[in-house]
Amino acid sequence: MAQFFSVHPDNPQARLLKQAVQLLNQGRVLAVPTDSSYALVCQLDDKNAADQLRRIRGVDEKHHLTLLCRDLSELANYARVDNWQFRAIKQATPGPFTFILEATKEVPRRLSHPQRKTIGLRVPEHKVLQELLSLHGAPLLATTLIMPGDASPLNDPEEIRERLEHQVAAVIDAGACSLQPTTVIDMGADEPSVLRRGQGDPALLGL
Repeated sequence: MAQFFSVHPDNPQARLLKQAVQLLNQGRVLAVPTDSSYALVCQLDDKNAADQLRRIRGVDEKHHLTLLCRDLSELANYARVDNWQFRAIKQATPGPFTFILEATKEVPRRLSHPQRKTIGLRVPEHKVLQELLSLHGAPLLATTLIMPGDASPLNDPEEIRERLEHQVAAVIDAGACSLQPTTVIDMGADEPSVLRRGQGDPALLGL
């Protein structure tokens, strides 16, 4: 049965987030708040946890998973970023944007898109998630918490626990999030393009 960590959205209790980090280190999947909708997260280098992430979402290896990074310098360790890409991304981070970029060798090949060798990356603004990333000390692998057959993400922590209590190790409750997922921007070509319009305003990138 999933643990339930109720934390303050602006000043989260470190002791609870440290317990959540312990679960991540054990290879478990968590449901966490973000500055868009709730998301499922796990350690980057844990294959079994990543497989569980995909099973819960009902997606295959061609679905882009996302790396949640603490800042732009960390993002650059996991993606090849040209000067124009960096300038564009800087305009919209931290915030509710996911950028599709070419993965570096730091990203396990099984996590990047099998044909394009790309990965989704984002720098979230949510205080609780930033604190979790800081305590974990490394990026987290993530996917929007949209259940198979649902049209929109889950955003009620109590409903998440009810529906996923036997599939995730814990739910971090910081209150309701947006019902919109991130805006997804493909940065793989010479010009960025919007793959999904969500919480983030593409106008920040001139799109």
